[in-house]
Amino acid sequence: MANPSILILPGDGIGAEVMVEVRKIIDWFGANRGLEFDVSEDLVGGAAYDKHGTPLHDDTMAKAQEVDAVLLGAVGGPKYDNLDFSVKPERGLLRLRKEMDLFANLRPAQCFDALADFSSLKKDVVAGLDIVIVRELTSGVYFGEPRGIFEEGNERVGINTQRYTESEIDRAARAAFELARKRNNKVCSMEKANVMESGILWREVVQKVHDEDYPDVELSHMYADNGAMQLVRAPKQFDVILTDNLFGDILSDCAAMLTGSLGMLPSASLGAPMANGRPKALYEPVHGSAPDIAGQGKANPIACILSFAMALRYSFDQGDEATRLEEAVEKVLADGARTADLMGPEGGVPLSTSEMGDAIVAALGESV
Repeated sequence: MANPSILILPGDGIGAEVMVEVRKIIDWFGANRGLEFDVSEDLVGGAAYDKHGTPLHDDTMAKAQEVDAVLLGAVGGPKYDNLDFSVKPERGLLRLRKEMDLFANLRPAQCFDALADFSSLKKDVVAGLDIVIVRELTSGVYFGEPRGIFEEGNERVGINTQRYTESEIDRAARAAFELARKRNNKVCSMEKANVMESGILWREVVQKVHDEDYPDVELSHMYADNGAMQLVRAPKQFDVILTDNLFGDILSDCAAMLTGSLGMLPSASLGAPMANGRPKALYEPVHGSAPDIAGQGKANPIACILSFAMALRYSFDQGDEATRLEEAVEKVLADGARTADLMGPEGGVPLSTSEMGDAIVAALGESV
C-alpha cells in the first residue's frame, strides 16, 4: 500500500522556520517507528502571491484535495496589507477551508504543568487545563451573503450576514459529541440565542442531535458572552466547547491565552471522510506569521509540532504515537527548555527554533 500523503504549506513569516522542525519529527517517525509519509511542499499566502499573483494557485488547491493531510505554517504580513481584499494572504487559507469543506475546527487549549506560571491567570485556575473548542468553520458570518460595503442614502454601510442551515449545525454538533465521547463526555454549546435567530436554530438543532443520537453525553448551553467570561473565571469546568464560526474565532483565542503562549497551541480542521476513510484535514498552529521575528530563530515550533501530533491522531489513526510526541514535548518543557516566548523573569538563554526541535527529537529517542 502507498504511504499516507502530506502536503506541507509553510506560508509566510515564521511558517517556514517552524515547518523545518516538523520535518525533523516526520523524518524521526519514519526512521524509528516505521511511519513513512509521502511529503510534498507548495506555496500559500503571501509566498504564493509573490510567485503567482494569487494567495493559492489552482494546482496547489488540487493537491490539497488529493492528499491525506495538509500541514500549514502561517500566512500574512505587513508587506501585503495594501493588497486588494480578494488576494490578501488570508484568502488562501479561507479557500482551503471552504473548498475542502473543513467544517469542524478543533482547537485544544492545554496548559502544561511546566508552563502554568506563564498564564496571565492564577496558577491554580489553569494548572491541568485540557479543553477543546470545536468551531464550525465553513459557514456563518464569514461566508454568509449578502456581504460587502454599499452606498445607502448619503453614507456607506458594511454588511455581513450570519447564516446557518440545520445540516451545517448538525454536522458540527456531531463532531463535538464524537470528540467528547473520547474525552470526558461533556459538551457545552455556545451561541447567542437570546438576541440572534441563528442562535435559536443553533440551540434547537444541537439539542435535537443530542437527544436522538448522543444522550450519553452531558450537554449544556451557554450564551457566548458568558462563555468568554467563564473561560477566564473557571476554565476547567469545560471539556468540549461547541460554537459557531465567529464566536469560535473569538473564544478560541481567549482560551489560547490561558495556556501562556500562542506558540503552544495547535489546531485541526476536519471535513467529511474521503474514499479511504480518512477525513479531509488541515493542521496548523494557532499563532500567526510573526513577521517581526521571522528569520531570527526565535519562533517557537511547538504549536506546529503539536499540530502534526493531531494529524497522527485524527488523520492516521496513530493515537499512541501522537501521545508519544505530546509526552516528548512535555518532557522537554519539564526539563526547562524554553524558546524566547517562554522565558520567565529569572532570565537565561532561550533555545533557538532549531534547538527546540532538536530537543524534542532527542526526547522522542529516549521514549523508544
